[in-house]
Formats: sequence, C-alpha cells, structure tokens
Amino acid sequence: MVSLVQLSPVELETPKGLVIFEGPVTDSYLDSLSMNKGLTNFRPPDRQKEALKIITNLPDGMIFIARHENEIIGYVTFHHPDDFSRWSKHPRVLEMGGIEVSPEWRGCRVAENLLKLAYSHPAVENFIVITTEYCWHWDTRNTGLDIWAYQKMLTRLFGKVGLEKVTTDDPDILEHPANVLMARKGKNVSREDIMLFEQMRFLRRYRKVANME
Repeated sequence: MVSLVQLSPVELETPKGLVIFEGPVTDSYLDSLSMNKGLTNFRPPDRQKEALKIITNLPDGMIFIARHENEIIGYVTFHHPDDFSRWSKHPRVLEMGGIEVSPEWRGCRVAENLLKLAYSHPAVENFIVITTEYCWHWDTRNTGLDIWAYQKMLTRLFGKVGLEKVTTDDPDILEHPANVLMARKGKNVSREDIMLFEQMRFLRRYRKVANME
C-alpha cells in the first residue's frame, strides 16, 4: 500500500445533523466506524465495509467517506481497474469504482461534497480517473428516477469535479444505451499517456498496435 496524505476533514451542517467528510481513510479507521444500514446498493453493509477495507490496502487505493457521528453514511472508492478490464493495461488509469450515499441522507448534498473532497486530493492529478456507469447498478427504485433521468443526474454530479462523458467501444458500456464512460485527465498526466488512453477507448482499432489479443 502506498502511503497517501490525508486531507483535512470538512464539515457540513445539514437538516439531519453534522456530516464529516474525510479521507483517504485506513482499514483500521473503518473498523472503528459502523455502516449505515441503507448502504446496500452493491452488497450488504457489513460485506461492503470489508470490501472498502480491502481497497485501502491496494496500490493507490483510496476510500473517502462521509460520516455522521460514528456512522458511515456515504463513501467513494478509487482503485486500479480490474485485471480483466482493458483499462488495466494503461499505467495511468485509476477507476472511481463506486459512490454510494444512504437513501435517508440524500438531498443533503452529501455526494457533491464527498466528490469535492476526493477530487481535491493531489494524487488524482497523477491519473486519468475513469468511472464506468452501468444502469443496472443505479438506485432508480429509491430515487424515483427513470434510467435517463438518473444518467443525467450522475453526469451532472460528476461533471462538477471535472469528469466528462467519452465514447468507447467497450462492450459493457455498449450493452445498454444509458451506460456511460466518464473520464478526468489529471494535470500531471503526460501527453503520451493521454494519447494512449484515447487509442484504448477504441480497442478494435488499438488491439493490433498494442498486441492485446
């Protein structure tokens, strides 16, 4: 695990109480906190907490959290792309793997402030940060939004921290027209790495050059 500087916590007064935004957090710190029972979008809260702890010990892995008192009410994760992903072949790509806020805390600007803190960390400037958003993960039931409204909400939210929609021939993205790939190019990423990323967005064109068959 690479030692990452922790940012100064940020406080936000909400109608439901004080929320603290902090990170990157350690696995031992996560152990000292409980998970809000509404954090079930990816897996049950206890299992999700274990997944977050694993990410804190990955190379360049980062977890930022929003907490009320000693309870985690939201989080966002960063890690290198999975080995089966095309993006794992790129040395400067970091994935924003997931962001979740408990339904009972939505409407309190938790996600917006969580992302603002996370993207203020100097480490993100060393990478092209991507997020692959698949509509089958979206919480349309609790939000009452259809998939197109949810996509618009996400792209607007992520756009506030510099992520932009980009096209790709990634089959997972193309599987549904609502799916979207977004990317943010860090200030310290070289021109060569940006060019490589642009080529890898369309793997069918790039495969022969990169020998990625």
